[in-house]
Amino acid sequence: MKSNGMFWAGIFIGIGIFLGSIMIKNGISSIQESQRVVTVKGLSEKEVPANKVIWPIVIKDANNDLKNLSASMNRSQMKVLELLQSSGIPENEISLSAPDILDYQTERYASQEARYRYNGTSTITVVSTDVEKVRTVVPQIISVLIQEGVAISANRQYENPVRYDFTGLNDVKPEMIEEATKNARVSAEKFATDSDSKLGKIKTASQGQMSISDRDENSPHIKTLRVVTTIIYYLKE
Repeated sequence: MKSNGMFWAGIFIGIGIFLGSIMIKNGISSIQESQRVVTVKGLSEKEVPANKVIWPIVIKDANNDLKNLSASMNRSQMKVLELLQSSGIPENEISLSAPDILDYQTERYASQEARYRYNGTSTITVVSTDVEKVRTVVPQIISVLIQEGVAISANRQYENPVRYDFTGLNDVKPEMIEEATKNARVSAEKFATDSDSKLGKIKTASQGQMSISDRDENSPHIKTLRVVTTIIYYLKE
């Protein structure tokens, strides 16, 4: 009886070792399979027109008499406001900031050789969603103001530039992410084919930040939207 029991015990141990070796083999195979991955990036780009414009018109003046400076700046402000409204810019899209007056006699770091004691600056800002209208009137208004002797700083590349924005990112974001993901899969499938593999499931996926930039320096009113997705796929034999 004792030898019979040892016999069956040996059988069960053998079966256990056999099954264990199969499980270990499958486990190692599974680990190796999970380590075979490919990382790809998908890109989606789209050109859209800006839907918001911010136009700061900076009025500058100088005088040795503060009252005369104030009167001159008021006239310039009224002229700018009149031109804007006559050009069809609604009043609720125009804002006027308080003037900034610099006194060269009291300013510590100002040049003492300045011709005028007082230097004044005030800004009239146009914020509009009618981008094309503003783009049309900008050069016209600047030309008239210069002809009438109103010193302004407007529409320059670095100092007080006209700024164009696109605020509809959330409307196009899902579509662009979908396109970027599809492009990533195309790249992954090509890699899998070239390596005699099959494309498996997604291991991880991440969406890079969407970027908005001017199409070029001469067309700031046209924006380029860009989104990049990074996806890691499993590869199968």
